[in-house]
Amino acid sequence: MKTNDRYQRGWEKLKEVDGEAGERVIDSLKDIAPDFARLLIEFPFGDIYSRPGLDLKSREIAVVAALTALGNATPQLKVHINGALNVGCTKQEVVEVIMQMAVYAGFPAALNGLFAAKEVFAERDKMKG
Repeated sequence: MKTNDRYQRGWEKLKEVDGEAGERVIDSLKDIAPDFARLLIEFPFGDIYSRPGLDLKSREIAVVAALTALGNATPQLKVHINGALNVGCTKQEVVEVIMQMAVYAGFPAALNGLFAAKEVFAERDKMKG
């Protein structure tokens, strides 16, 4: 598989999921680590997100759960909460998956995830009206 194919497929998937937020992340890496920016497009989005077997909504629910459980990835969690909403998750589904992580990652991780979601929801509501 050609790198250009992976990159193009990844770029399209990144825009579909994360929209402008994803593009901003990639742009912010160009001056410090352009190869990393390319890898970020090719591997997660070009290879993994583009696979059959899970729809984008399911993938984003999994990512929100994983980033919440990590507990140290709030900026990425916010991007993927937006991504989850972009691909059809409801606010309630996002809240529920974050709450579920209290069982596996602890209350502090879930609490921090809920605060991240609250910020994302408020930003999106502000943009709407």
